[in-house]
Amino acid sequence: MTTKATLLKTLTATAVLCALTATAQAATIGGTDVTYGGYVKLDAMWSDYSDGVPAGGSIGRDFYIPSTTPVGVDVDSDPVFDMHARQSRFFLGTATKLDDGKEVKTKIEVDFIASAPGGDERVSNSYAPRIRQAFITYDGWLFGQAWSNFQNVGALPETLDFIGPAEGTVFVRQAQVRYSTGNWSFSLENPESTITTQGGARATIDDSTLPDFTARYGMKADWGEFVVAGLARQLTYKQNGLDADETSFGISASGKVNFGENNLKFMLTQGKGLGRYIGVNVAHGAVLNGDELDAIDSTSGFIAYQQNWNSQWRSTFVYSFFSADNNTDLLAITGDPTKSSQSYSANILYSPVKKLTFGAELKHAEREVESGNDGDMDRLQFSVKYAF
Repeated sequence: MTTKATLLKTLTATAVLCALTATAQAATIGGTDVTYGGYVKLDAMWSDYSDGVPAGGSIGRDFYIPSTTPVGVDVDSDPVFDMHARQSRFFLGTATKLDDGKEVKTKIEVDFIASAPGGDERVSNSYAPRIRQAFITYDGWLFGQAWSNFQNVGALPETLDFIGPAEGTVFVRQAQVRYSTGNWSFSLENPESTITTQGGARATIDDSTLPDFTARYGMKADWGEFVVAGLARQLTYKQNGLDADETSFGISASGKVNFGENNLKFMLTQGKGLGRYIGVNVAHGAVLNGDELDAIDSTSGFIAYQQNWNSQWRSTFVYSFFSADNNTDLLAITGDPTKSSQSYSANILYSPVKKLTFGAELKHAEREVESGNDGDMDRLQFSVKYAF
């Protein structure tokens, strides 16, 4: 049995070793390896909107959310400045070798962005931690909350913004059961429908009788990697005496191509009723038309090139887009939904040492609604990040 003194000695030695080597933190307690890590990040943003400024509590002021770009107001507003450390995150992981030689692992990860404030910006600037991921892996299986199997996290470019190509990427974390074998993985994931109701209001419905289903194939080679993923799910609206459902499906292709020390990342996604899976829910999954659901078709994608200037300096250039094929015959119900969104960004990153990064990023974003009204945002962002 490990004594308290022995355990303290082990943890102290591990801490010293980590400080010297700057590798992932780790300790062994009994038969379990424990790791932890994360980063601390400060973001400072100067944002200039063409059609009014989102309220101070808007999530679009903390990071780029396409649907929060105001349109059609045409007012002369001054730029706004915001600063926060809410993207900072922490994870704890374990790995335990079993008697049969297999290994069971766990991971819990939290951050503070997009969570309810525990105070205010007058004094405390307190924010509640939120679960990003919490899962178990064993013998090819994953149980818990993790990135959707429909998303390729490896294709996300390095940006100062929290997401980066927000309108062009699949971006979902949720509870799931996943099985991986070879290059294939399959999952059953938590369902949720976002439905447009009268006047363009969004109804979030959790009445599906089936989980969302995904299948994914990935391959890696010296030239880079390529992933193709499919999604099938049921959209539902079971409210106010109605019982409507519709099938939703989509396909996404993404990857990375290496050019020596540089790389090109990309994603292209098309589907019917993708809703919350794309663009941080810039469009809903379907429109409630009488007692039926009319799924919204969409196409989205991004392309990002990273140039490493030398061992300390690098830049990423990103173009991202989203386009919805709204049924214009239903505008009396939907109001004035988003028709398209696109953004461009470029940054410069400096890492005097591997885990410390200073950066500046310029982003231009545009959003247009079905009436033809549009609006744009220009944002200059500065960040300092230290990973541990």
